[in-house]
Amino acid sequence: MSEHLTAAPDQVSNLTERILARAGGDDGRILIGIIGAPGAGKSTLTDALQGALAAHGLTSAVVGMDGFHLAQSELERLGRADRKGAIDTFDAHGYVALLRRLHDQRPGDGVIYAPRYVRGAIEESIGSAVPVTADIRVVLTEGNYLLADTPPWDEIGEILDETWYLATDPVGRRDRLLTRHLANGKTMERALAFTDGSDARNAELIESTAPRADVQVAWQEA
Repeated sequence: MSEHLTAAPDQVSNLTERILARAGGDDGRILIGIIGAPGAGKSTLTDALQGALAAHGLTSAVVGMDGFHLAQSELERLGRADRKGAIDTFDAHGYVALLRRLHDQRPGDGVIYAPRYVRGAIEESIGSAVPVTADIRVVLTEGNYLLADTPPWDEIGEILDETWYLATDPVGRRDRLLTRHLANGKTMERALAFTDGSDARNAELIESTAPRADVQVAWQEA
């Protein structure tokens, strides 16, 4: 049974306290998965959490599932470019392998590098862009399909300490997503096609996985 909490960009103390409670129990790595549909506010939450954790002296890193987007050239080769963001447009095995490495990283181990997805100018992933040193206590990983029950996504739950699903107002989420597509250089026609087409279908799949989360977060973002 999932726990239910409410949070907002300037009100993440309850979520921060969950992580602090875990950190107080031992000195090991804590991995938190943050899941939500496109435009739900995952990046906004991770930014807020990093600031709150830093205020308590806890180091953290953010590793996004988006870093494992297949390259545009590969999407075109596979015939999937028009539905970029669907579950089969990511290197899922690579993502799961990285999460396992982050889980197993111990003090004294070398730096682990994660990729980062760059929106706007290139709309591609950049490898080795996020350094995670062994002294980082908390890794926040955010994405769409961390709760999916198909291989290899179904391995993620056993790697993470907790999974949080972000539930948000669907109208506001759609508006934010459309704005993001436009800001990243899409025409209005193409932005609407993605928002109300493949993005909407992806959101339905993501929402169907919500009951598997450890925590349901009612996310209140303007």
